Amino acid sequence: MQAHFDVIIIGAGHNGLVCGALLAKRGKRVLIVEGSAATGGAAGTHEFAPGFRASTAHLLHLMPRALITALGLEQQGLRFAATRMPTTALSAEGNHLSLAADAVAAASPADAAAYPAFTARFTRLAGALRPMLGAPPPRLGTDAWSDRIALLKLGWQVRRLGRRDMRELLRIIGMNAYDLLEDNFSSPLLKGALAFDATLGANLGPRAPGTVLTWLMRQALESADGNTGLAQPVGGMGGLTDALTRAATAAGAEVRTGTRVERVLVADDRVTGVVLGSGESLLAPVVVSNADPKTTFLDLLGPEHLDTGFVRKVDHCRARGVTAKLHLALDRLPAFLNLSQSALKGRLLFSPSMAYLERAFDAPKYGEHSAEPALEITVPTMNDPTLAPSGQHVLSAVIECAPRDLRAGWDGSKDAYQALLLDRLEALAPGLKESVRAVELLTPLDLERRYGNRGGHWHHAELAFDQFLFVRPVPGAAQYATPVQGLFLCGAASHPGGGVVGENGRLAAQAVLAKAV
Repeated sequence: MQAHFDVIIIGAGHNGLVCGALLAKRGKRVLIVEGSAATGGAAGTHEFAPGFRASTAHLLHLMPRALITALGLEQQGLRFAATRMPTTALSAEGNHLSLAADAVAAASPADAAAYPAFTARFTRLAGALRPMLGAPPPRLGTDAWSDRIALLKLGWQVRRLGRRDMRELLRIIGMNAYDLLEDNFSSPLLKGALAFDATLGANLGPRAPGTVLTWLMRQALESADGNTGLAQPVGGMGGLTDALTRAATAAGAEVRTGTRVERVLVADDRVTGVVLGSGESLLAPVVVSNADPKTTFLDLLGPEHLDTGFVRKVDHCRARGVTAKLHLALDRLPAFLNLSQSALKGRLLFSPSMAYLERAFDAPKYGEHSAEPALEITVPTMNDPTLAPSGQHVLSAVIECAPRDLRAGWDGSKDAYQALLLDRLEALAPGLKESVRAVELLTPLDLERRYGNRGGHWHHAELAFDQFLFVRPVPGAAQYATPVQGLFLCGAASHPGGGVVGENGRLAAQAVLAKAV
């Protein structure tokens, strides 16, 4: 007997779970199929050493509050161990800088005075982009009134900023973050920390054109988070994806873990279901893929079902991961030089200048990892002690810049790179290495192997002008539907992009419903 569903979703990452929950709420018979033993993907929580748990994606700050409410996630157990977490820019000399939305402590008097006005204006400009990140991108070059109206709405959002702000947005949106920050501030530490947010998860240094765009998008998505700010769910990010799983099943969706999809079935140029690794066939008129585009189109579907030009576009979609993740099991709290323990409840950035960050991004261009990486550090056990045995701690760090395609190969270089990272952390927190009981280092190659994202890129496709909005991830698949009838995308490569946002899944569900399945 072959099981029949209305919709089959490949991948139980956060976007797949959001999509499945919303479709099930609309009465569709939904199956969510996940190859791993647990849901959540990179937004899950896993045990990396006995008693020590961590999340690959370790902070929540981009999921809209309206989506959390619509799915009833707090009724499904979502709790926050911390919200509005502060950010501290670390200095190797101990002259750290505390950043908040409306103030910056210990900066130069000129920078302290300029910072509130800059952040207020930047937030206002990003707010003009927010509506287009919460709606399907319009198609270009069509005569459809829906697309024309969407473009008019986009233009109106920019126009209603007023003449001065509209001109400023048009001036800076194609700039590099380096020049924008040089125009406004003098403190290297402040500029380095802000540039880090402009480049986080990208394959672009602060001097690269378009880094203001990535920063504006990040800020625009943050504007809809209901003032939660940087947040840490109880139980790590798995606390969020567990709540999403419960929301999906409560709505009527079926979730199968440990079940790998081998290929997507096609008959008469439309999707008819999937074949599992076990050989079992599952039938459905709609399949939604939470996998990256290359896996979806080239592996699961097969290029024989696609136009040659479209296959070329998919093959050229850039997803070159340069971000690694480090987890440390510690027998005591790390002591950072001249930093209070209360600051460990927030986010720590080590990007001491834009020049430092630019040099870090230079290395991957030549197939090398940076010998002086930029770091985003959290100590999640400061807010949630359940993530480690009593009195012990977890340190979690995002590492820039380590290319997936390391010229020397990761299999023979990983131990030396791990030692380098521990040395860098030891310089910031003397005595840390003595307290390390276990280490988990996930290079981009490890991320690809563990989560299946081709290229090891967290966002499945780099965010750049030619992979943004109307053409994300590629022309012909930018509005969630694909050239094959019944096949849709909902993953991080779809609009509006990567990060634990959930809008991708919500908008994909809308696209499926619009097809009246």
